[in-house]
Amino acid sequence: MDYYIGIDIGTSSTKAVAFNVSGETLAQHAIHYPILHPAEDRSEQEPAVIVAAVISCLQYTATQLPQHNPVLVSFSAAMHSLILVDKYDTLLTDCIIWADNRASKLAVALRETTQGKSFYQLSGVPVHAMSPLCKIAWLKENEPLLFNKAAKFIGIKEYIFYQLFGKYIIDTGIASATGLLNIHSLQWEDSILAYTGIVHAQLSAIVPTTHIEYLPQEKVTGQTVLSAFKNTAFVIGSSDGALANLGSGATIAGSMAVTIGTSGAVRVVTQQVITDADMRTFCYHLTGQRYIVGGASNNGAVVIQWLKENILQNKNPFETFLDSAATIPAGCDGLLFLPYILGERAPIWNSTAKGVFFGLDASHTTAHLVRAAMEAVVYNMYAIGKILMEKKPVAVIYANGGFTDNTFWIQLLADMFALPVYVPAVEEISALGAVIIGMQALKIPNTFQQPTGKMYQPNVEKHAIYLAHFAKWQRLYEAVKSEF
Repeated sequence: MDYYIGIDIGTSSTKAVAFNVSGETLAQHAIHYPILHPAEDRSEQEPAVIVAAVISCLQYTATQLPQHNPVLVSFSAAMHSLILVDKYDTLLTDCIIWADNRASKLAVALRETTQGKSFYQLSGVPVHAMSPLCKIAWLKENEPLLFNKAAKFIGIKEYIFYQLFGKYIIDTGIASATGLLNIHSLQWEDSILAYTGIVHAQLSAIVPTTHIEYLPQEKVTGQTVLSAFKNTAFVIGSSDGALANLGSGATIAGSMAVTIGTSGAVRVVTQQVITDADMRTFCYHLTGQRYIVGGASNNGAVVIQWLKENILQNKNPFETFLDSAATIPAGCDGLLFLPYILGERAPIWNSTAKGVFFGLDASHTTAHLVRAAMEAVVYNMYAIGKILMEKKPVAVIYANGGFTDNTFWIQLLADMFALPVYVPAVEEISALGAVIIGMQALKIPNTFQQPTGKMYQPNVEKHAIYLAHFAKWQRLYEAVKSEF
């Protein structure tokens, strides 16, 4: 039997999912790894650990399907990572991830300039500390010795592909999230490179999302862990956000994807580049003539985890902890929460933003705190989605991410947006999206027959309540933002 593997390289784990020709999941495996915080505002990961996770996931999948044929392996990966490599291909840094805020002051200053606004219109990437553009500029200014030793500036997927195939290549999806690519031409932008002080030769070669590689002979001979993949096509794929839209089905007209995992994002697919006059949204390449427009939040379910473990030190199971919020009425009896415990990207693009509980009184309980945090995460998704809905009509939301395990939270999303929310039956949709790209690369007809997911309908009365509290929530941020 033929099967197809999607590899999803995320911030907290790498997952491999094997699908058969009908789209059924045959096997899956995940390996988790930590985020390192070597100093204030630093967020990094060890590249070798992630490479090992990818290889181990592939090996495990092959051992689960020993009599079957892995036709393709296609990749999804988190965006905005940066690794410096010297002329001997030796790592100079760990993988600096999207959550790293060391370049925040530089980004704030650049964002307000004519040059920064021009860079956004050229690249589609808001000027923010998350982007490799700002990370590289910060290194040039603050660590010139390290900067000058670097022969290559790459991301985590590029490092994995170098380890597997011995070449530095980058797909247009990941490249379009660096802030260094011209989103209109899908080529490195000379004016932005001049600002960062690097040249084309220090970046990977740009390839389409359907680019195919095969493992070199030395990687598959003997009893190596990759021997099962000697005839397998490795497709470079795209970014996790873009592939989440593709895998969930949120590519059709009138659809919008909302993802809430550790972080969060809201995205729509378009046929053309769309930027925002106020630099509130991104525009990245998906594949072919399709792009994703949207915004990403630093503060998804990580906010609930932080509240549970760090603040309330609650020992109940996570689901029990969340269910307590359902006992509190919509609007949380006036309690509001700004969820910016990790600063924020869209739509405020403020790395110095902080978390704030507002309106506390003696009547509020632990359940109120939980509900206020859950509502706050959804309010931020709505703040992003509202901008997108001004640009493009939306009739249905496709929801994915860990939050879909909790029906109350999904219903809250439907009520806030006053839109039906569809939850696909397949959970690992970025891996599925990667496989769909892989099938396109190999010109394999898509015969997937995905099981029907679940639809949640909005409650109009609760929408009115949430809308009023959302307006107050926005005013609260405007009132306190100068104090951060």
